[in-house]
Amino acid sequence: MEKQGTVIKAIAIFLGLTIGAYLLGKSIERFKKEDRYISVKGFAEREVKADLVIWSMKIRTTDNDLIKGNSALASAKSKVIAFLTEKGVNAQEIVPKDLKVTDRHANEYLQPNAAQQQRYIIEETIEVRSNKVEEIQKISRMTSELLNAGIALTNKNEWSGSGLEYIYTQLNDIKPIMLSEAIKNAKGAAEQFTKESETQLGKMRKANQGLFSIQDRDQSLSSAGEGGNFQTGNVDLYKKIRVVISVDYSIE
Repeated sequence: MEKQGTVIKAIAIFLGLTIGAYLLGKSIERFKKEDRYISVKGFAEREVKADLVIWSMKIRTTDNDLIKGNSALASAKSKVIAFLTEKGVNAQEIVPKDLKVTDRHANEYLQPNAAQQQRYIIEETIEVRSNKVEEIQKISRMTSELLNAGIALTNKNEWSGSGLEYIYTQLNDIKPIMLSEAIKNAKGAAEQFTKESETQLGKMRKANQGLFSIQDRDQSLSSAGEGGNFQTGNVDLYKKIRVVISVDYSIE
């Protein structure tokens, strides 16, 4: 009886070792299969036209008398607004903003010739924000009429440039299509790899969406990152949108 029990224990131990070895072997086999994968990149690119334009014009007057200077600025502003509405810009698209008065005499670092200059510098920005990008672009080239009327306009931030910013706002509408194109592009690259390496392409393991970039059509992309969006350049009416994704595929 005791001998029979010993035999049964030995059989149980043997079966346990056999089953354990089988399961371990399967685990190792599965690990090896799951560990074999390739990483590929896919991209999609689109050229679009900006659908929003922001035109910033700065009006500047100088005078020793603040009231007279302010009156001259108001007169110049009225002429600018009249010019814009006459050319077809809606009144709702015109916004006066950023009124600024500088008193040269209040500057603690007063220049030696400051007394010979007009004391007050009065500035105000007229901003046009419109979806009629081509019409605003055309009107911006007619400002010589304002110069002939004695009104000097400058860029909001500097004395050169058009002051026009072109922006594309419909990115969210084309994101799904572009991501789908990028994934197809990545899968095509993976299939080409497995064909040349005589392996078989398995399932997608992981996909990381890269950065959506918007840049002026003729501008070189100077930076990149992961996730989200970024935009470089805003002086071109036409934009180039690009997305790059990374995809991992298992191979068999």
